[in-house]
Amino acid sequence: MALQSVGDIMTRELLTLDQTSTLQDAHELMREKGIRHIPVVDPLTGKLLGVLTQKRMIATIMRLLADYGVNALERRERQCRVMEILDADMESVDVQAPLTEVVEFFLSNKHGCLTVVDEQGRLQGMVTSSDFVRLCAELLRARPA
Repeated sequence: MALQSVGDIMTRELLTLDQTSTLQDAHELMREKGIRHIPVVDPLTGKLLGVLTQKRMIATIMRLLADYGVNALERRERQCRVMEILDADMESVDVQAPLTEVVEFFLSNKHGCLTVVDEQGRLQGMVTSSDFVRLCAELLRARPA
């Protein structure tokens, strides 16, 4: 198995939101699809605007609950735009980034994902800590007994 770059293990088919999406949209998508990171992309340019993480979403929901109560939560989720709460400063790499560098990123940071963009900042894919766990499982299964 000659895996060398992030392009070899990244997820290319991603579920995304755009700048008009709400916290409710993100909450439903995460719940229905069982995902923890949603890239937010400009639909006209394909440019990555940021990533909404499950951690940030839960923190926002908890704040809304504390501030407005359970009866107002659904309405507040519909009013909150993902652009207000996404992480716009997430690091990104290109598809040729060596896996050795990417694994160091995961070991050195508390992030669960790393976006992959082209030279124009257009989203190409995402690599997550789960992708590395899958890679590890494949390598362990492939080694001789």
